[in-house]
Amino acid sequence: MVEWSLSVEVPPDGAPPRLGHPQLDAYLRFVAARARRNTVLATAYDLKVAFTVLGKEPAQVTVRDVLAFIQQQREPRRGANVRRLADGEAGLSARTIRRRLASLSGLFAFLLAGEEVERNPVPTGLTARRPGRPRVPLVRVPKTLPRILEPGEANALLAALRTFRDRAMVELMLFGALRRCEVLGLRLGDLKPGENRVFIAEGKGGHQRIVPVSPRCFVTIGHYLQRERPPGADTDRVFLVLKGPRRGRPLSADGLDEILDGARRRARLRHATCHELRHTCLTRLREAGMALEAVQAQAGHRSIETTRVYLHLASDWLEAEYRKAMDVLDGLALPGEQK
Repeated sequence: MVEWSLSVEVPPDGAPPRLGHPQLDAYLRFVAARARRNTVLATAYDLKVAFTVLGKEPAQVTVRDVLAFIQQQREPRRGANVRRLADGEAGLSARTIRRRLASLSGLFAFLLAGEEVERNPVPTGLTARRPGRPRVPLVRVPKTLPRILEPGEANALLAALRTFRDRAMVELMLFGALRRCEVLGLRLGDLKPGENRVFIAEGKGGHQRIVPVSPRCFVTIGHYLQRERPPGADTDRVFLVLKGPRRGRPLSADGLDEILDGARRRARLRHATCHELRHTCLTRLREAGMALEAVQAQAGHRSIETTRVYLHLASDWLEAEYRKAMDVLDGLALPGEQK
């Protein structure tokens, strides 16, 4: 494969990112009209990586090229001795490769609709050994359980936060199961302290919802608004930068990650990401007996199948189901036994 030289250009005016290729840039404008900015940026980077490796015009890409691209992505990164603890692999994760294939397939579907290519070279899967069986996926993604924080770890993290603003953001994820982007997207009018609820106007996929949160979150938010939020800010975003040249501007995702990284180091925790805080909340809600459909609504999942993972994370669910089944089995005579 001959490598191209592509770079992602992100205009400061909020316009869609550009790669400097007319067909790729046209597709990015199409994605920008129907998806969130983070999705557009991820798509731009995926296409940059793909065509840097493929080294061909879109119309020249074949199925063989796509399969070779998958193989190249599975090769070891930064040396063969570097391996991920999660799955022991040395190359990119299966989820990352699958996402890049989805971005590539979306591009070719767009070009095919515009009659700029003759076919989509990204296969939907490989033919199964037996006729009638579902096609084998190009990349098998292992089903892994998300990590959560133990009560002691959650308390240590909260104690390591230095401002009411930081504590409020973490509490919204830990006690309300909000996503990082949902916390940062909150506006003053979205807060419903009298109802102990918040309105999520910028949920994943553009979906909105109203969710209850713990009263302690609103107490912390109140302290932040009264004591720390820069007065006279020209934005109604709730969480703002408190110091430096960007004081009074909305806090960014990188800024929140930096805050959490610092708190995690001070608390001497090996893990505690924004998504793990959300997972912890949803797991504890399920352990407390919250119905799966209610957990789905709190999480903002479009499919109940996405929520089912919290059945397996809830430590007492499987044990309780097992005990109920054993109570029945213990009353039955096993083969060869007499009652």
